[in-house]
Amino acid sequence: MVWGHSVACPGKAGSGTVTACCWLQPLTLSFSQSSACLLLCPTWTSPPLHSTSTGTGSAPTGPVSSATPCGTGRLSRSGRSPTSGGAAPVGCGWCFVASGHGLNVRSSRATVGSTEVSVAITPDGYADAVRADRFVMPAERRLSLSCVLDVLEGRAQHPGVLYVQKQCSNLPTELPQLLPDLEPHVPWASEALGKMPDAVNFWLGEAAAVTSLHKDHYENLYCVVSGEKHFLLHPPSDRPFIPYELYTPATYQLTEEGSFKMVDEEAMEKVPWIPLDPLAPDLARYPSYSQAQALHCTVRAGEMLYLPALWFHHVQQSHGCIAVNFWYDMEYDLKYSYFQLLDSLTKASGLD
Repeated sequence: MVWGHSVACPGKAGSGTVTACCWLQPLTLSFSQSSACLLLCPTWTSPPLHSTSTGTGSAPTGPVSSATPCGTGRLSRSGRSPTSGGAAPVGCGWCFVASGHGLNVRSSRATVGSTEVSVAITPDGYADAVRADRFVMPAERRLSLSCVLDVLEGRAQHPGVLYVQKQCSNLPTELPQLLPDLEPHVPWASEALGKMPDAVNFWLGEAAAVTSLHKDHYENLYCVVSGEKHFLLHPPSDRPFIPYELYTPATYQLTEEGSFKMVDEEAMEKVPWIPLDPLAPDLARYPSYSQAQALHCTVRAGEMLYLPALWFHHVQQSHGCIAVNFWYDMEYDLKYSYFQLLDSLTKASGLD
């Protein structure tokens, strides 16, 4: 069965076909010059992608939400990146090319360089992840943005791996000077979802900084400003094949000597988290994961990924990648009830 729906598409004129995520499975999106007609076809077929845009993957030149859809074909199950305009395996992303003056953090050192931001620091790049028998959260330091950029550019050293990843709208709260460089929301998403974003987050970090596999209760519009992000994705329907375990929470502490130690958070309850590394899964321990079907998506500078709520995602990045994302609270409707049922059945059947 196919469903159709029209939404406004701001930006340059163009036409073509792109792929995106519906809630459970990938879907095909076709757009015309003035609007995008969403054809939600829940299949695992491989539609050809045809691009008429001029997206080059260079740094964006305008407000993040001044976007033009483009079918770049950078979506695959294997992690390969098909060339633009060719046949590509089905994937899950809205691709966008920005226009205008844009967000340029490095050239804004004089304005924001002395501003202190919250920085997550870990010994190996994994914050909020399972390490040994603990769910470990990063050490957090307040560093100037210039200090972070100096470390990323090799002009200075700092123990551990740095990642500006504090959420809860860290862009307007910690870097308000950058707000004139982008719009406060994604207009077409706000219209489609019937609300404004709950949070606007700023991301900047080293290539070694990795986000472990997890899901969020937010509709996520993820915009790459410079560099690129590599997403490994699973639809919610893969829940029976993705293991969860309970872990004692702990936090890294950075000593004056520059070493790290793990300190248990004794007042906190155990945390359910995914212990599996999807890049090197231990199939002897988690054999069910072999039945999951990962999607690989590279989001380059000037592009935007729409990541629906409850989709599992694991994220890597190029060194010094800068990104901004918009979190819209999800609707706790039928799809949430369905996921809760699937989650309960998975636990009851012992698949975890």
